[in-house]
Amino acid sequence: MSQVQDRPEVAPAGDVSRLADRLFRHEAGKLVSVLTGIFGIDRLQMAEDVVQEALIRALKTWPFYGIPENPAAWLTQTAKHLALDIVRREKNFREKESQIAVSMERWTGDSQKGEDPRFETEIGDQALRLMFACCHPVIPQESQTALALKTLCGFGTLEIAKAFLTSEAAIAKRLTRARQKIREHQVPFEIPSGDELPPRLTSVLQTIYLLFNEGYKASSGDGVVKEDLCQEAIRLGSALAEHPVGNRPRTHALVALMQLNAARLPARMDASGGILRLRDQDRTLWDRSLIARGLMHLAHSAEGETVSEYHLQAGIAACHCTAPDYESTDWSRILSLYDQLALVDPSPVVALNRAVALANVEGPQAGMEAVEAVVEGGQLDAYYLLHAVLGEFEAQLSHFQSAAHHIRKALQLAEVTSERTLLSERLQECERQLALASS
Repeated sequence: MSQVQDRPEVAPAGDVSRLADRLFRHEAGKLVSVLTGIFGIDRLQMAEDVVQEALIRALKTWPFYGIPENPAAWLTQTAKHLALDIVRREKNFREKESQIAVSMERWTGDSQKGEDPRFETEIGDQALRLMFACCHPVIPQESQTALALKTLCGFGTLEIAKAFLTSEAAIAKRLTRARQKIREHQVPFEIPSGDELPPRLTSVLQTIYLLFNEGYKASSGDGVVKEDLCQEAIRLGSALAEHPVGNRPRTHALVALMQLNAARLPARMDASGGILRLRDQDRTLWDRSLIARGLMHLAHSAEGETVSEYHLQAGIAACHCTAPDYESTDWSRILSLYDQLALVDPSPVVALNRAVALANVEGPQAGMEAVEAVVEGGQLDAYYLLHAVLGEFEAQLSHFQSAAHHIRKALQLAEVTSERTLLSERLQECERQLALASS
């Protein structure tokens, strides 16, 4: 490995840990997909273990021997040697050892010299095969997302557990069951074609969408945003859109949706980590280059004849991103898109969001009346945003007693620290108005 460690510089352990973590995020999926392509999808656990061990060795050796000149190549080389050690220990692979060794050498040689375009395409295909394998219909949806995070994004079980508000043991069980399903059903390590492609693509897109949503609005923790999840979802979606098998209008619509929403992330939090409402955000902080890429993908998505929920949501995001300020937002257009979305996805959450758009067009009283139907359904009783929206409408109507009641209910249900802080501020404002009215 000396050829990739010329003039190493000893670095503080903290710097090494941050570099290794960031690097591992980008390299883990690539390494696992290549190893899986060589050894077979039934050896997925082995591939994950080898890649994880490579990271552990980096954390142990880099603080003492310095960060390699090419850290990615170092991880690749280490993973290769670990995999070859396994090959040599197992009888079942003796006959394939020479063939596997040749594949390994070609892989690591390219990673050191700069990827050969043809081989880079092969790696992309293998990553896509792994993505479709993770999202095979025999694997439950909740396990698909966990498996994708583990194998394609390099997330640990604890990180996944924190992201989805469950225990590390529960995530470990999901991953174990998912791998068992792969072995039991002999899930092929391939990109589906023909009639098998549309439903599998739907599952892949849904998994990426869920991953992004959890990052864009975390379900628990101190912060409402987990940007690393958003970035991984965009990376996977973009890779899918760039490949012939995934180059479909709804794929571009999903990538557009994610990029347009992610472009607003720099302005969603204030300096102290508190969440900011859309109307209070500094729009100069929005990522204009990401908005441009999102609009480009949205244009590509219009080439098809079918309008998916991703198209409609991306259209709504585009209305927000192209408005110079909150008051200039085309709320009538957004309301029209929500009307269409409600036909595709008649969920109470969509109905609640539509009520917000309606209030911006026709006033808070119209919004209140629209929310009443959602309240009667009872499906969102434990959803803090339902009560927060009701509180906002009541406050706009100067019904501060009712507004305070709803906001207190929202505070009881909210779990993210930054959201609770915002709600507390809104409650204090209502109580201040009540005090002024009674004085």
